[in-house]
Amino acid sequence: MPKVLLEMKNIIKEFSGVRALDNVSLSVREGEIHALCGENGAGKSTLMNVLSGVIPHGDYEGEILFDGNPCSFKNIRDSEKQGIVIIHQELAMIPFFSIAENMFLGNERGTKFNIDWDKTNKDAAEKLKVVGLHESPYTLVKDIGVGKQQLCEIAKALSKEVRLLILDEPTASLNENDSKNLLDLLLKLKEEGVTSIIISHKINELAYVADTVTVIRDGQTIETIDKDSPDFNEDRIIKDMVGRELTNRYPVHEARTPGEPVLELENWTVFHPLFAGRKVVDNASITVRKGEVVGIAGLIGAGRTELAMSAFGKSYGVQISGTLKIGGKVENLHNVSEAIDAGLAYVTEDRKGNGLVLSESIAINTTMAKMSKVSNHGVIDKDKELEVAEDYRKLLRTKANSVSDPVISLSGGNQQKVLLSKWMFADPDILILDEPTRGIDVGAKYEIYLSINELIKAGKSVLVISSDMSELLGVTDRIYVMNEGRIVGELSQKEATQEKIMAMIIKSDSEMAG
Repeated sequence: MPKVLLEMKNIIKEFSGVRALDNVSLSVREGEIHALCGENGAGKSTLMNVLSGVIPHGDYEGEILFDGNPCSFKNIRDSEKQGIVIIHQELAMIPFFSIAENMFLGNERGTKFNIDWDKTNKDAAEKLKVVGLHESPYTLVKDIGVGKQQLCEIAKALSKEVRLLILDEPTASLNENDSKNLLDLLLKLKEEGVTSIIISHKINELAYVADTVTVIRDGQTIETIDKDSPDFNEDRIIKDMVGRELTNRYPVHEARTPGEPVLELENWTVFHPLFAGRKVVDNASITVRKGEVVGIAGLIGAGRTELAMSAFGKSYGVQISGTLKIGGKVENLHNVSEAIDAGLAYVTEDRKGNGLVLSESIAINTTMAKMSKVSNHGVIDKDKELEVAEDYRKLLRTKANSVSDPVISLSGGNQQKVLLSKWMFADPDILILDEPTRGIDVGAKYEIYLSINELIKAGKSVLVISSDMSELLGVTDRIYVMNEGRIVGELSQKEATQEKIMAMIIKSDSEMAG
C-alpha cells in the first residue's frame, strides 16, 4: 500500500464571511494521479491555492501534512521548496520571452549577478525533451500554441524538482489530440515517481488517467472513489458533483424550421495582423439563418476564432476582404460598436483578456455592452443596473454573494456566465459563442445549452465555435468544418458524427499537401 504523501485536514476558508471551504479533507497517496471534481465555485481551486501557499498559512483554518510534516506555507515559493508546484488554468507565461527564459524565471541558472545562458538553454532543452516537446528553447512563447505552452509549464515544474504536481483544468483550452498527449505525459511522469492532482470537468479524461477521484460540492468533501471501485463511473461522479441525477448532457434537440439568412459571409479572407502575408481565413463562406444554431468545428489553429472576430467589426486581422451580409443587406462594419448596432454579439473564448473587466462588479460587466438600456440621458440608473444583473444572475444560476461583487472574485465558470449575461442583455439578433463552456462543469454547461435554446425560441440565431465535438453534435442544427483557414465541409445535425468531421479535416490536409 503506497504511503500517504499529502493530507489536508478540516480546511476552512472564508471570503467576506462566506465559507468557500467548509471542513474539507483530502488525502493523496504517493505516486498516484488524484482527480479533484466539482461544479464551478465548489472550492477546488481555493483548496489548491491553500495547499500551494497562494492563500498563506494563517488565512485559513485546518492542517496540512506533506510527507508527514506540518506545512505553514506563506507563499508559493515556500511550497515549491518542498516540491509542490501548481499550474493554474490561466497560463502565466510571458509571450515575448523565450521558452527557456520563461522556464527559469525566478529560478535562474548562474550566479546572483550573472545568468548562465548556455546552462539555461541546455537545461531547458533537456526538460522539453522529457515532456516530448520538440521546440528550440530560444523560441518565443508567443509563437507556439496553447497546447505547447501547457507542456512548457510542465517542463518548468520539472525544473523545480517537483514531487507533487497540481494542474488546474490543464486540458480546458486543448483539442482532443493535445489533451491525450498531456494525459499520457502525466501517466509517464507517474511511472517516474511524480504524484499529481488534476482538477478537471472532463470526466471521460479522469476515467482515463486518475487513480482516485475526490468530489467537492459547495465547499464540502462529498466522496472519494478509487478507480477499482464499482462506483467509479461518470454517472456517480456527476451525481456527486451536482447533487442530483443528470440523465441528459444536452437538452432535447427540437426540430426547427430556420427562416431567412441573417448572417452571410462570402469569400471571406483575413490576414494575420503581425505576420505579413500569412492568411488565417482563406475564402470562407458560411450562412446562418434565423432561428438556428450553427456550429464551426475544427482543430486549434483552424481559423475559427479569426473568422468570428474579423466578422465582428473587424476586431481581428488585416487586409480583410469578402462580403458580409446581415439580414440580406451588405454591411461594412468598421468596429465593434458598429457590429453591436447591427445586431451582432461575440462571446470571446478569452473571458479574462478581452471579455470582462475583472476589477469591476458583476452588475457593471453585465450591462456594459448596451449601457443605453440602463441609462437616462446619459446617466446610468444604478438601481436598474443592479436589477438587470440580478435577473441574469438568477437566470444562469451564477454563484455570487451579490451582483456588486467584483468579477475577479468568481470562479472561472461563473465568470463565463457573467460574460454570457453581458451579451444576452445586449439583445443581439446573432450571437457568436466562442468556446462557450470552456472550463465549465456539466451542470453549468446544461444551463448554458438551455439559454441557447431560449434565444432560438425568441427568434435569435446562434453561431457556436467549440473544440468539443460532442457539444457541437448535441446543440447545433448544422456544422461547418474548418481547416487551415478554409471551410472544408458542411453537415446537417442528422448526418454529423465525430468520425465524419475528422474525415473531412484529414481529407483536406491531404488535398492541401498534394
